[in-house]
Amino acid sequence: MKIPRIVLSGTSSGVGKTSITAAIIHGMKKQGYSVQPFKVGPDFIDPTYLSAVSGRPARNLDAWLMGERGVLKDFVQHSHDDISVIEGVMGYYDGLAGGSNFASTHHIANIVKSQVILILDASKAARSIAATALGFVKFHKNSRIAGLILNKIGSKKHEDLCRQALSKLGIPIVGVIPRDTNQSLESRHLGLIPVNEIKSLEKKIKSIAKSYSDYIDIEKIIQTSNKAPRLPSIPQENIAKQRTKIAVALDESFNFYYRENLDSLQKAGASLEFFSPVHDKKIPSCEGLYIGGGFPEVKGDMLERNSSMKKEIKEKAEDGLPIYAECGGLMYLTRSIRYKEKKFKMIGLYEADTVMQKKLKLNYTKARVSKPCVVSKANGNLCGHEFHFSELESISKDSKFSYEMDIGIGIREKKDGIMQYNTLASYMHMHFALPNIAKTLVESCIKFSRR
Repeated sequence: MKIPRIVLSGTSSGVGKTSITAAIIHGMKKQGYSVQPFKVGPDFIDPTYLSAVSGRPARNLDAWLMGERGVLKDFVQHSHDDISVIEGVMGYYDGLAGGSNFASTHHIANIVKSQVILILDASKAARSIAATALGFVKFHKNSRIAGLILNKIGSKKHEDLCRQALSKLGIPIVGVIPRDTNQSLESRHLGLIPVNEIKSLEKKIKSIAKSYSDYIDIEKIIQTSNKAPRLPSIPQENIAKQRTKIAVALDESFNFYYRENLDSLQKAGASLEFFSPVHDKKIPSCEGLYIGGGFPEVKGDMLERNSSMKKEIKEKAEDGLPIYAECGGLMYLTRSIRYKEKKFKMIGLYEADTVMQKKLKLNYTKARVSKPCVVSKANGNLCGHEFHFSELESISKDSKFSYEMDIGIGIREKKDGIMQYNTLASYMHMHFALPNIAKTLVESCIKFSRR
């Protein structure tokens, strides 16, 4: 398949990748192209910004969560538009470990055989910026770096100094963006704030994208994207006949979902109906419930006030309804959430309390399934990631866990996937590109409907 594509990466986190990627998407759309965005890594938040600008759901590409074959498959199957634009993660070569390229942006660029535009933060350097760029070009035998963008340029003189130094590298500069402190995006304890939590953020990212695109050679980047070699064709998967309904929590508190997870459930035979634990009084009629991650602590007061929703979810769980919850969903199912000296009463399905901490738990994870659950049979292996500031306190000694963590922290003592009735909740986020996860969850729901 001929798929025009480009990867946008940076020397590190915080160099402006998301804003600049959004700007390039805006510029391409302005020229009449349709753009499919992708995001390298397990992040849930940055894709919401790319989706807002492109008008299409951004999809994640992560070699740890999906495997190399899964990355290529998802990329090819969803690159239907004129151009695919991929935003990198962290620094270009940052992967699973310090000595490993695995799961880095460079690794993904190799899998999809794409050239790369490297973003350089020039705010505190001039001639030295060339040494940084040269290091990235020479660090790996095939760097794939085909262009440079200079961000946070202070003046015309500053730009000239950087251009003079970089001229010896022979790599085209395809963007020079001036420093503008008014064009920054708001952050919080887990990074950027999701666009669907604060509606004004969608307007802001579109404004930044429009402004930045004027300083980028969009035509040159389009030409570079067209030089990408062909990729093997991968047929689309058939969608199974709908055999069950799964209600999915989706609002300003719960919005951490990989698009692939929702698609995989539908392909496995589930119809999906979305609802809001913040605003709705009841969950839709269903045979299963999926509560993803998010920021329930931020809207804790609103979740607490919605007593009818909390009561119904607890009653459904006690009746054996299959429920799968991740991170924020896990927090919602505990007795309470403590955040900024306030304590909010939650569902209370699990005898534990959620307390926000100052230290981030950030890991790729790997688990062995010791007890069968709604997403896996026993003895299976699961890969995922954990990304949270909270911990569970006062956990009942009688708590049962499905996962034994080989990599990662989990809920307690290297255990995750806490079980109660037919409910499974974990700190580990999973990508349903993993074999049989969606199928097993759908079968659990069908089994419940037939009892």
